[in-house]
Amino acid sequence: MSSHPLPLVQDTVFPFDARGIAKRFRHAAIFGALDALEPGETMRFMNDHDPLPLLKQMQERYGEGIAIEYRKNEPGGVIIDFTRK
Repeated sequence: MSSHPLPLVQDTVFPFDARGIAKRFRHAAIFGALDALEPGETMRFMNDHDPLPLLKQMQERYGEGIAIEYRKNEPGGVIIDFTRK
């Protein structure tokens, strides 16, 4: 049985490309999107760098309420799935 590395279920995975958002608005936009997720829904986050300060803020704000799964972590490109529990 082969497995695809990215979920194929539509309407539960929502893309969020942070690269197109002005830096000063980025965290507010990200938290707004996360707050809009229902349990079981995923925001697929794309960025040009690993957002370590953001991840720390997310842990403080959501604790165990958000699952974080890296899909890609390479220089110049990061994809992380954030799933509401």
